[in-house]
Amino acid sequence: MSTTSFADGRVLLHGGEISRIELNAPERRNAMSRAMWAAMAEICDVLDGDDSVRVVLLTAASKAGKPAFCAGADISEFEEVYATPQSTKAYNRLVRDAQSRLRSLARPLLARISGACVGGGCGLALAADLRFADHSVRMGITPTRLGLAYSPEDTLQLIEKVGPTVAKDLLFSARLVEAEEARAIGLIDRLVAPDALEDAVMDYARQLAGLSAQSIRAAKTIVNGLTAAAPVDLSPLRSVFEASFDSEDFREGRQAFLERRPPRFR
Repeated sequence: MSTTSFADGRVLLHGGEISRIELNAPERRNAMSRAMWAAMAEICDVLDGDDSVRVVLLTAASKAGKPAFCAGADISEFEEVYATPQSTKAYNRLVRDAQSRLRSLARPLLARISGACVGGGCGLALAADLRFADHSVRMGITPTRLGLAYSPEDTLQLIEKVGPTVAKDLLFSARLVEAEEARAIGLIDRLVAPDALEDAVMDYARQLAGLSAQSIRAAKTIVNGLTAAAPVDLSPLRSVFEASFDSEDFREGRQAFLERRPPRFR
């Protein structure tokens, strides 16, 4: 099995019939940098160009005893990526494109999740076809803690999994959801003990690898096409999303996040 490094080693691609995309920044709880988001499209191009790949896993490296799938965006880049309206739009487009490419990957994509799966990390997980998690998982979507909106595309992806009412609850409250509730509301699809997670994912991946790749690809394309079709023109909604990045609430939320204090919204 070959391994290719992306984003200065913060993302690894382990090739093979069952390939593995591995977030590899455990010292930062696998927080997503701009380079890591950009790497996702490159990796998907590699995978889609390799006919030997049957299934893809999305996993994350963890420090011993401190599992974390992805804690969200890399806060060390906030001042740079949100410096201007142009840089903000470019960054938002990069994140949206990364998740879109993962979602449309021509192979089944299975996310293996332990520990924190928050913000952008939750978006990554929801882009997968199925989510396997252990009882350490904590999931949340937290733009209201920063004074931001959630993008229309990400919101559609969330509604697809949990329905509109639960989506509103998660978005309004920014609360973190523990394992059992995450399974009950549809954020995750399989919940197992921590020491059984790798085997559960691999067993299912091997099962898929032995079935018709053509049939699975057709099923994925049809289901995604039927469920992701936008019910309305997203342009006005995208304007609402983009406007939130040029607001007093976001300036306060961002500063509070960097200073690790509660925000004081007015």
